[in-house]
Amino acid sequence: MSEPSANGSTFTELILEVFRLNGLLLEAGDRLTHPVGLSSARWQVLGVVEHQPTSVAHVARIMGLSRQSVQQTANALAADGFIIYTDNPHHRRAKLMTLTPKGRKALDYVQHCQVDWANQVGDALSLEALRTAVTVLRQLEKHLEMHKPDVLDE
Repeated sequence: MSEPSANGSTFTELILEVFRLNGLLLEAGDRLTHPVGLSSARWQVLGVVEHQPTSVAHVARIMGLSRQSVQQTANALAADGFIIYTDNPHHRRAKLMTLTPKGRKALDYVQHCQVDWANQVGDALSLEALRTAVTVLRQLEKHLEMHKPDVLDE
């Protein structure tokens, strides 16, 4: 096993911070969405569906999640009346998720709360620092999409 370079070590540090940040963001999302019966996962799916009726597979691709996990979330959203499944003119079996009025109302509430929260949290940092962070994360995302690790066979 080789020794980590300075960049490799710092990248590993960044990964750990992103994991911690992800946990905190999911917790904050759960708090924002709880009053309307949602969760961070449900909010993420509704956020994609709000733009147009969308298949589970499409949401999974956009969000970088497994189709099965999105399907579970979608089924829970449908059971609670936030979405309905509608026919897909392009595929007989893959239904489209469509936002219901209840889903629209819940999403509007959460988006309003999120704006207030984002303004509050965002004001703690400079605009330049936030823009730099966004740029670096986007660069890493592109690089990671092109350089996926090999799967180890055991």
